[in-house]
Amino acid sequence: MIKFGTSGWRAIIADEFTFANVQLVTRAICNYLKDKGTGQLIVGYDPRFMAERFSEQAAQIIAANGFEALLCTRDTPTPAISYAIRNNKALGGINFTASHNPPEYCGIKFSTADGAPALPDVTKAIEAEIQSLQKSGSGAKPSGNGAVKEFDARPGYLADLESKLKLDLIARAGLRIGYDALWATGRGYLDEILTRHGCEVKVLHDWRDPYFGGHAPEPGEEHLEELKRVVLDGGYDLGVSTDGDSDRFGVLDRDGTFITPNQLISLLVGYLAESRKWPGGVARSVATSHLVDRAAGKLGIKVYETPVGFKFIGELINEDAIIIGGEESAGLTIKGHYPEKDGILACLLAAEMVAARQASLGEMLSQLYSEVGEVHNARIGVHLTDEIKKRLQDRLAGDDPKDINGRRVASVNRIDGVKYIFDDGSWLLVRLSGTEPLARCYAETDSAADLEVLLETGKKFILG
Repeated sequence: MIKFGTSGWRAIIADEFTFANVQLVTRAICNYLKDKGTGQLIVGYDPRFMAERFSEQAAQIIAANGFEALLCTRDTPTPAISYAIRNNKALGGINFTASHNPPEYCGIKFSTADGAPALPDVTKAIEAEIQSLQKSGSGAKPSGNGAVKEFDARPGYLADLESKLKLDLIARAGLRIGYDALWATGRGYLDEILTRHGCEVKVLHDWRDPYFGGHAPEPGEEHLEELKRVVLDGGYDLGVSTDGDSDRFGVLDRDGTFITPNQLISLLVGYLAESRKWPGGVARSVATSHLVDRAAGKLGIKVYETPVGFKFIGELINEDAIIIGGEESAGLTIKGHYPEKDGILACLLAAEMVAARQASLGEMLSQLYSEVGEVHNARIGVHLTDEIKKRLQDRLAGDDPKDINGRRVASVNRIDGVKYIFDDGSWLLVRLSGTEPLARCYAETDSAADLEVLLETGKKFILG
């Protein structure tokens, strides 16, 4: 069964992700859009195996259904597609990407006319169209002829970024930056804009590799060892990286320390409030660090908490309610930008902040901790048998516990999963995967030693 998750539909290439299913999903999206009139659809893809062929087929189906298909001329970042949808006043976009997932996966992200990931009511309607097509036995191949036009999202997107960032600060600072493109869509985007504005940039893996070097194109600490060596050996001011479709980011300080997404988002709260003087709150997902709350609290800024899934933060961007929104899974956007994660923007903001404050990210983080207290957080996955899963579901749905392993529960948050907030300010979040026999456990507390204890507490709670 084809189901859309928090960021589209993903499956293994040649298993469930086949030409037949691509035809089916594309037709379903076209059927969903029929009552919205004629117009354009942007079609993009990342560097995965056969992704350009899947996108070509989708473009043909779109054109045959009476829409104008603008097919990207090369693998393209998700945020660039979001920009193009908005700038062209398109009906939406279909992007063939599995983002940060391993190379054997491909996927389809559908974005609506605002450039945001489709909300649940939209994806449910598309799933209903898929089921209707399957039941009717309608042929999935396009009929008739339609125009497919080539489209380059790069110039407009880069110009838009230049209008939103203080790149003159970066140029004056003459930053030296290492960039690991992870063989993916960010190459020729992030390095180009940094080079244009006076940075010396050392680029790693700036060619297409559908296998991403043999691992997932995820800019997490475990995949940035080579970048770390480059930063340390070369004395660079910063190391940055983007994932498969450039909607996620990874950042290293000048001493090689990995700056977590939670930490960077928290630093940017204060920096943007100070440098932009924007009104508005900040948003974070339920799984994201309360360090964001502390950074916002000292400035009197309202915090919005959302379910996991960037589309919910995107809604707040569309409402112009926030100056920044972010998730612990390395996604962020800012006021006036698109309601979509933008890893390229995140890396540029990190560089701007270093240039403006003339301090390292580590120094800024130490200063923030001195003002609001130190925070440690992590996430683990716990595999479940059917029996353990059923027992856990019953426990989560039942009466709230008064304490967990001696920690008194002060409040319980059920916005997405179940989050137990303890009276000392630490917390545990348990979320069941919708696609795997897995429970995700997020934990946060004020020391590294206690974090290990809290994660073990969470694991024992899940396993019952």
